[in-house]
Amino acid sequence: MNATALDAPARLSVSGLAKTYETKKGAVPVIADLTFDVQAAEIVCIVGPSGIGKTTLLKCLTGLQSISSGSARIDGKPIDGPPEEMALVFQEYTRSLMPWLTVEKNVRLPLKHLRLPKAEQAERIASALAAVGLSGAEAKYPWQLSGGMQQRVAIARAIAYRPEVLVMDEPFASVDAQTRFELEDLCLRVREQFGMTIVVVTHDIDEAVYLSDRIVVLGERPARVTRIIDVGLEGARDQIATRARPEFAELRTEVFELIRKAG
Repeated sequence: MNATALDAPARLSVSGLAKTYETKKGAVPVIADLTFDVQAAEIVCIVGPSGIGKTTLLKCLTGLQSISSGSARIDGKPIDGPPEEMALVFQEYTRSLMPWLTVEKNVRLPLKHLRLPKAEQAERIASALAAVGLSGAEAKYPWQLSGGMQQRVAIARAIAYRPEVLVMDEPFASVDAQTRFELEDLCLRVREQFGMTIVVVTHDIDEAVYLSDRIVVLGERPARVTRIIDVGLEGARDQIATRARPEFAELRTEVFELIRKAG
């Protein structure tokens, strides 16, 4: 991510965000004070030790939970409910896809409230399925597909909606290693093809380094931003060549040490 891009207005802006849960035993602070920006067409991964509040942060960013204090904004507009400019891909594709609907109908679901002409809906669906390598699978049902293919359907559904920001919660955690690599590369292609801004919550340090322009590391309890790391791996990413680079190993070690200290 170059300096000019970072000087541009942020697509997603988080400022002093805090989240506290009220329980019978009193207030439980989960997130203390988070501030970071995500630029247009940037991929940012959010990492941290288990239980630090990554999923809570994701729910606040997507408007699924209220923010206790501070703010989250998309294109300058406060997020106080699920933004129309945002789509979310969950870890559990088996829960996000409707098993009684075909692939085509699953991808069509979020398009209904957009009131698009049928021809444009069909174009978006075809384009999205082609982007994830599922052209020809329109009439299949999710239960007829492998886990990796089901997650591709979930990603295609998000692509068809054409969000400005795509938020992904551990999107590749439920698939095998080879499929995970394929889906990581798919994520990079989606960014290039559609110009989407992508935010990924992940526990996988290697994945964060491979995908990201920048990595937001969370630590302490309640959660704060420990460090924001500029990945800076120039050139096209490649599962073998990129992971073999000395810079990749250095970044992985840096992130791992930060998470270990925080945990």
